Amino acid sequence: MDVEVEVNIQDNFWQSELDPEDDSSILSDYPQPLISVSQWQQWFSQWLQLVSTDLPPAASYQLSLRLTGDNGIRTLNAQYRHQDKPTDVLAFASLEANLPHSAECLQSQPLYLGDIVISVNTADRQARQQGHSLQTELAWLAAHGCLHLLGWDHPDLDSLNRMIDQQATLLQAIDLEIHSYLPEIV
Repeated sequence: MDVEVEVNIQDNFWQSELDPEDDSSILSDYPQPLISVSQWQQWFSQWLQLVSTDLPPAASYQLSLRLTGDNGIRTLNAQYRHQDKPTDVLAFASLEANLPHSAECLQSQPLYLGDIVISVNTADRQARQQGHSLQTELAWLAAHGCLHLLGWDHPDLDSLNRMIDQQATLLQAIDLEIHSYLPEIV
């Protein structure tokens, strides 16, 4: 099954104004986006193909990915999760809204899966703690967000471990590996 996915990238981290309070020191280490739009597109297509049993049938799929800093994600985390602190990734699944989708609509327009927001600041700190590259951490967090868009959740340790195993599978599919990951349970 060939899965066509359109990824809309909103790069608030590298391409727009930074909040002066954000820790933007990593910009000197990474002066441009590490992952191109076409690379993100390819990765999400591969991931959706691997988890196609979790997808509602449609001709194609669409999602948004926003790269931001700690202040940007903190605002969203406070607004939507009532936690006034930065986090690594947030996912806003549109499939949870139970909007009716006619078969005709699903065959003529992309099915919108939702939005993923990643804090590059937090991703950078976590990459250093885990001993892998920022690119790998961004992919890891994007895979996590993608699974949330498809209905995966981790309310307990068993479901979190299943999700981590699935994320590792998704990263292996794009030739990235996480040897071990110590999740921060929130």
